[in-house]
Amino acid sequence: MANQPSYQIQALLEKLNNPDSDFRFMSLNDLHSHLSSNNNPLSSDPGLSSRVVDGVIKALDDANGEVQNLAVKCLGPLVLKVKETQIAPILDRLAQLAINSADPSIPSTALRTVISNLPRPGSINAVTGPITTPAMAQNQQIAAAATNAISRHLIPKLLAMLGPDAQKGANIDSVDVLIEVLRCFGGILGGAEVEQFQVKVMGILENDRSSGVVKKRAVTALSLLCVYSPDILLSSFLSHLIESFKIEGTSPQRIRLYVSVTGAMARAIPDRFGPYLKTLAPFILGLVNGKDLEDQEFGDEPDMEQDELKEAALVALEAFQSMCPGEMRRFTTEVLAAGIRFLKYDPNYADLGEGDEDMDAEDDEEEEGYDGEDFEEDGNFSDEDDISWKVRRCSAKLLSTVIRTRAGDLLEDGTLYKEVAPILVDRFTEREENVRLEVLATATVLVRKTGEISMASAPIGSPTATNRKRRREPSDVTAIEVMVQDRTSTPIQIQGPTASLASLIPRISKALAKTLKGKTTTLSTKQASITLLLAIVDVLHGGLQDVLASFIDPIIDATKGGTGFLSGQTHTAASATGSSLRIEVLKLVGKTCAEHPRQVVEPYLKDLVPAVVAAIQERFYKISSQALSTAAEIIKMLTAEGRETDGANYLNQLYDAILQKISSSETDLEVRERAIYCMGILLSRTSAAAEAVSNDKRQAGLDILLERLRNETTRITAARAIDLVAKNAKTTDDLRAEWVSNVVTELGAQLRKVNRSLRGASLDGLRSVVSNEFGRKLLTAEARNELLGVLTPLLILNDLHLLGPALVIMKLLIETKQVPVTKSVVEAVCSLVKTHQGSGSTLNNVVSLVNAIGKESQEGRTDLMMGLLKDVGVLGETAVVAKVIGNLLVSGGGKQGGLNVGVEDFVIEMKTAGDDHRKCLALMVLGEAGLKMGPSFPIGPEVFLEQFQAQSEDVPIAAAVALGLAGSGSVENYLPVIMQRLQANNARDQYLLLHSLKEIIQHSNSTTADIKPYAKHMWSSLFAIAKNDDSKAVGAECVGRLTIIDPYSFLPELQKHLNSSDSSVRGMVISAIRYTFTDTLASYDDLLRLIVVDFLTVMVEDKEFENRRLALTALNSAAHNKPHLIMPHLERLLPLVYRESVIRPELVREVQMGPFKHKVDDGLEVRKSAYETLYALLETSFSGINPIDFYTRVIAGLEDEHDIRVLCNLMLTKLTLLAKDETLARVDDISEKFKTTLSFKPKDNAVKQELEKHAELVRSTLRASVAVNKECGAALLGDNPAGRGKKWLQYWEWVRGVFPSELRGLEMEEKGGVGMGEAY
Repeated sequence: MANQPSYQIQALLEKLNNPDSDFRFMSLNDLHSHLSSNNNPLSSDPGLSSRVVDGVIKALDDANGEVQNLAVKCLGPLVLKVKETQIAPILDRLAQLAINSADPSIPSTALRTVISNLPRPGSINAVTGPITTPAMAQNQQIAAAATNAISRHLIPKLLAMLGPDAQKGANIDSVDVLIEVLRCFGGILGGAEVEQFQVKVMGILENDRSSGVVKKRAVTALSLLCVYSPDILLSSFLSHLIESFKIEGTSPQRIRLYVSVTGAMARAIPDRFGPYLKTLAPFILGLVNGKDLEDQEFGDEPDMEQDELKEAALVALEAFQSMCPGEMRRFTTEVLAAGIRFLKYDPNYADLGEGDEDMDAEDDEEEEGYDGEDFEEDGNFSDEDDISWKVRRCSAKLLSTVIRTRAGDLLEDGTLYKEVAPILVDRFTEREENVRLEVLATATVLVRKTGEISMASAPIGSPTATNRKRRREPSDVTAIEVMVQDRTSTPIQIQGPTASLASLIPRISKALAKTLKGKTTTLSTKQASITLLLAIVDVLHGGLQDVLASFIDPIIDATKGGTGFLSGQTHTAASATGSSLRIEVLKLVGKTCAEHPRQVVEPYLKDLVPAVVAAIQERFYKISSQALSTAAEIIKMLTAEGRETDGANYLNQLYDAILQKISSSETDLEVRERAIYCMGILLSRTSAAAEAVSNDKRQAGLDILLERLRNETTRITAARAIDLVAKNAKTTDDLRAEWVSNVVTELGAQLRKVNRSLRGASLDGLRSVVSNEFGRKLLTAEARNELLGVLTPLLILNDLHLLGPALVIMKLLIETKQVPVTKSVVEAVCSLVKTHQGSGSTLNNVVSLVNAIGKESQEGRTDLMMGLLKDVGVLGETAVVAKVIGNLLVSGGGKQGGLNVGVEDFVIEMKTAGDDHRKCLALMVLGEAGLKMGPSFPIGPEVFLEQFQAQSEDVPIAAAVALGLAGSGSVENYLPVIMQRLQANNARDQYLLLHSLKEIIQHSNSTTADIKPYAKHMWSSLFAIAKNDDSKAVGAECVGRLTIIDPYSFLPELQKHLNSSDSSVRGMVISAIRYTFTDTLASYDDLLRLIVVDFLTVMVEDKEFENRRLALTALNSAAHNKPHLIMPHLERLLPLVYRESVIRPELVREVQMGPFKHKVDDGLEVRKSAYETLYALLETSFSGINPIDFYTRVIAGLEDEHDIRVLCNLMLTKLTLLAKDETLARVDDISEKFKTTLSFKPKDNAVKQELEKHAELVRSTLRASVAVNKECGAALLGDNPAGRGKKWLQYWEWVRGVFPSELRGLEMEEKGGVGMGEAY
């Protein structure tokens, strides 16, 4: 039985000689099944292995084509089953067949199949360390044998196969074999072999007998050869190309091939090719300078050779601009001129010029639409001879690439809207479909880039900036939640590029109206036009108010599914369908309603609303879902500004359609969830408007929401819809007591579920019910007690996401006396205070709850104070416990309020306690009490100052902080004493008093006027005192916050101190500037804008290393908080950051530690700060960054220290989305760095911390690998003639084999992060 597969294979081999081709085919099919199995039936019988090889190779010459194809297919698994010694003979025989055969296509295809299936060099056993399994050892032997066979046997024969043939020219099959060898084994080629292949391939290109298809493949082969060319050989080859361009009389065909080679090289090796562009680019630009058009007249016969040459030149320029934008910057004017010139190039069509606009305007009333076929009736040209459309299409692509890579500066100086945009608009009526689509796509890119630049330059807090922050949220969260965000009433400031776009709207709308109304316009063109309009509305936040009438009719027709607009021709090269076009139109309608005032859309609502209702009722779920999103925007528009009753008819139509979708059993889950949320929006925005939606309909809507809340599949969405309704209820008539009780019961039950998103949505709903005064009135005693029971267990610190809302709800219930403060509540609060660490919103919520208990419940505040003093005390974090006790002490009224302790008791505790922890707690409680009581606080500053002399390390600091807190509440009583004490030359006291000043300034929001008289005195004292390392950081914070209090006085002072000769003063100024970027109003930006870039430039160029690190931290803060201030100056700032991210060998030194030597990198902290700054800029200002330079530093960081590597991995996950094209160009470099990281193994004696850091880095690298492969993997597997990304594909294959369980965990983590309900 063990030899049964061998007997079966022998029987199959006999059938290979059967005269019946069906028998031969089936035997090969069965043989392929055996070879593809996990077992290797050939391993124990060398003779059988040889016979199988002979039989399969013989079948390549079979008379039946299907048998031949199956034989080729068998060679793939066969080459992995035979002995390593048989690989070379197989390659030899196949190569010989390819050389001698009359039809070399089959043996060449077989050869390519074998090459692609052989293990690549380095893909096996890449992980350092010993081989652990026999399979790994065997695979390594196969890889070594394959490399040897390719190098010694195939390459010499391949050189012979590529030899010149005077009769036939070159063979395409030989070139394809070379391409496969280079893709799979290019790394094993030596410089001499690469040079030989280059000579052979150039001979093919320059051979006039070679076909065009062969020459195109040869161009691909040349680009791959350049990847493995040594620098000297590459330089020599490019010099040969340059000299070839200089030769007079070279035929257009040959020049076109040379141009194609340059474009392919730019895509294959952009980093190495870029420096040569200063010499090469002028030659290419010379081909499209338009001089040959000067003598050309309309009606001349088209010169196809010249058109093909122009096309190749424009394609090459697009490659240069895409892959090497930095090197092409000097040629921007010429590139734009070429793109514009040939976008209008149509020698067979008389362009009447721009002056025809007025003439066309006269015909607008009669013209029903643009008919693309009219152009073809002129009779001035032959479609077969005219290829000028390819030139125009390439010009549009070139302009699109320029816009993508140079939008920042070309938009700022107005070039794109002065020179490019008008031409694009004129070409919207292009007669050729392919070109028209490319023109519309280019215009869309321009509009979107305009929006990106405008958003990045907008101040934080402006509507544009708000829109930017919304877009940075994950799409899975905002799919429906965006529907509820209210319309802003703040006018949008249109200036700069957006103003230029707005000025073009009349021309754009006129051109698009012709396109949309055209009877023969294809669906693809219509969809591209709608996409452009959608981008315009999105960027301008409206903009169509004056032109909407020109194309609203086809929009309404498409919305309702009319055959007129959706029945255009289908273009074979595009994927637009009637459904996809309708979805885009619905998006445009929704966006138009969201971004325009009601009066703009109102004239069309009588037709538009029924059309949307018809779309909601569609069976196709994608159309229905998008229609519901559009309906939500219409509802918000109709209910804005309290005008609900004006649109009652429309609201009722929408209500009926939404209710039907929720109720129908045939509705798709996604559509039902969106309908539920729409119902929530409608009911919430028509509160107290019975004329808009009747009470009966409202109650039916509330009941359906409650019903869906009880259904497991729609529970989360229903909870969010109920949240909206409860939050916006304006009368008790909007809700029913029974409904509220049932909702509270259902939402409370969900708090016990495991689903975290469901618990969060349920808590938000309960918070809205309790926060709304009308909802609170309808709470029954049973519902309130039920709420108390489900909320109390949540008051533990295991989920901050749920803890905040739970605290808010509890506080509302207690301060409105809805529930008593029970013993369980007191215990929960004490437990929370004991375990809580730090500050933030959670602590503020805890304090608010404690204040509510102190004010409203005498028994509760007494029990809570006893619990805090006895059960918590010094067991919790001192600052947190003191804040809670201090607030409870004041809100509860002290002893007068029934508490058993007062302020005087804590003074006694502070003076008599023998334990430093208890003394610190008493001091901090007094400070918090003083902050809250203000001038009525009975304790003077001397009580705190006395503790400065304590021998403990902690007590003086606690006393200083408490002094500052108390001083914040009573500035006039405390600050003069502190300033007087600062004048003493006691260094210890001065350091402590700095902490007091910091607290006073930090809490100065309500006491700014009290501080200003002392500000200058404080300023001079800070610079005089805070010079040592201990006090510099505290002093810097004080200086920064004083600057915010009085910027007119202190910003010039900061600028003066920045030029100080004392490095410690400069360092303090640099640190202080960081605080001026936070907690400031937009009005402060006007002062900061004038000096911020000069500040940052001087700071980053400081000669002191530590100061440069602080400067990068300040720039990081500016990128996070004021990106609009630095965005226009990134070209000046980024090179400084890039410079600090480079490893400097002179800063790496060796330190002797016992018998060991340890390397210390003094530049590491600065590099970390530089990369943190790059990360901040990536998040806030990426549209103004050149991705080429940015990527270079990120990839370099993948070889740096641990923290920098992890940060670069995070940046890569974002860059895959923000700069996909550049990611595709860099995946091979990324794969090498990732593989080095994953291949590293810690030493056997590595400590636990090193192992944990390595595990974190591996996980971070794998997560980045998954992100890159998710976005780029499919593109690399597709049509990829340059072979780009082969290293990445090999790396990914290796990762999947070495880290399968880790990858599965990451995939499960990604899938589990967003459930069906969470998608909304």
